[in-house]
Amino acid sequence: MDSYVPIADGVFWIGVNDRETALFEGLWPLPRGVSYNSYLIVDDKVAVVDTVKAMKADQYVAQLRALVPAGKQIDYLIVNHMEPDHSGSITLLRDLYPGITVIGNDKTAKLLADFFGITENVQVVADGDTLPLGRRTLQFHLTPMVHWPETMVSYETSGRLLFSGDAFGGFGALAGGIFDDEVDVAYFEDEILRYFSNIVGKYANMVQKAIAKLAGLEIAVIAPTHGPVWRHNPGHILDLYDRWSRHEGEAGVVLAYGSMYGNTCQMMEAVARGLTDEGVSNVRIHSVSTTHISYLIRDAWRYRGLVLGAPTYDVGLYPPMSFFIEMLARKKLQRRLLGLFGTYGWSGGGVKTLRSFADDGDWDLVEPVVEARCHATPADQENCRLLGQRLAQRLRE
Repeated sequence: MDSYVPIADGVFWIGVNDRETALFEGLWPLPRGVSYNSYLIVDDKVAVVDTVKAMKADQYVAQLRALVPAGKQIDYLIVNHMEPDHSGSITLLRDLYPGITVIGNDKTAKLLADFFGITENVQVVADGDTLPLGRRTLQFHLTPMVHWPETMVSYETSGRLLFSGDAFGGFGALAGGIFDDEVDVAYFEDEILRYFSNIVGKYANMVQKAIAKLAGLEIAVIAPTHGPVWRHNPGHILDLYDRWSRHEGEAGVVLAYGSMYGNTCQMMEAVARGLTDEGVSNVRIHSVSTTHISYLIRDAWRYRGLVLGAPTYDVGLYPPMSFFIEMLARKKLQRRLLGLFGTYGWSGGGVKTLRSFADDGDWDLVEPVVEARCHATPADQENCRLLGQRLAQRLRE
């Protein structure tokens, strides 16, 4: 699509879609692509809200030119977030519109200097400051650490439009429609959660503070820098971010396992059988060896039950599982029912490491913890089944 779309009278989406980048931030797969959303407000003064990644600058400038003809000035560039997927075209905009004033908070100003050497024509705003454009006025609200220290949102008071930066955004390129009532919302929700859990989730407490801070605003449209623009039901994306940032999980279980020769995999199957014995239908099984870490984190964030099983390797935990629990600790996921199992051969260590992980976090450990030597005996298999049954019972509580 990559052509401007009206959002309100004199307000336009001028974003672009990226279907070429394989890994967002060099880390997270983008099988459905991603959008970089930028916005233009044409009033007595003309303002751009955030830019796009440098690789898409040609398409971006073409859209700007269609709305702001050569020779007409853009007065302001509002920078809600300095991450390069949104700030990547700032220097280009300053070259095209030499009189443009960059608007951001004090932390934005520091990053502008550090990233791009920009120190002139920068106007620093504080929390609650306003910028009149004519009929429309922007009001700025600082939302630090959602998910960088300089992040803020811009609220257009007359149209009740919230330009929210990375908050309330998600992965997924836009396919024709840009609004929530033009797209399959369920299709986007998986990718929005994967974005939230992997990128924003570590700062969930700051998301809660931002949501509380914005609660007094009457919001008709939420326009984030990634994903759909929410005009039909902006409360839906607010509710999702609120629930996820409070670590609330759905009724279901993620069963993540590693297995070198199939023995730990057999134990996993017994745990899964125990879960279904007790009526749990939402069971997501992932091999930590073949499933990308971003999907493991997403599903762990989605469901209230988490079961981890892996063999011992080099007198420690199986490396892909070790990486998974390290990332869970880094992302600060909390308040999950947790089950553990594993195997060992000539020496233990895997389940011991999993127990330490359970002790160090905010987890509700469900017994029994099952550890089998070499190959699960019938008693071990039965204990795995019992683990699944007990976790399912706790899930119902």
